[in-house]
Amino acid sequence: MIKKNERVDYETRGESLVVHIGGEIDHHSAVEVRTGIDEKILAERPSRVMLELSAVDFMDSSGLGLIMGRFALVKQYGGTLCVLDPSLAVMKMIKLAGMERMVTILRSKGKE
Repeated sequence: MIKKNERVDYETRGESLVVHIGGEIDHHSAVEVRTGIDEKILAERPSRVMLELSAVDFMDSSGLGLIMGRFALVKQYGGTLCVLDPSLAVMKMIKLAGMERMVTILRSKGKE
């Protein structure tokens, strides 16, 4: 679950909304995280949503649902979604689910 010292922060970069998520994304935390992201997306209607997941140290199938649900929401109004700098834990789940064929994975300069 998202612990007190972990975070969900939002940053606007031009027409993009960057959502920085840290900690664990599991069935306990996914509902609250999803609700917050959806409120922000629906209020701002950004052309691109970037889920920055470098600080996520655990993610289960609820995290996959979180990503795919936001992908579908943004797609409904013509926007795009990508995952930015996924941690090893996140990338492992994305690959296991075969989601890298659907969702764009981006890496910041200098990150592998």
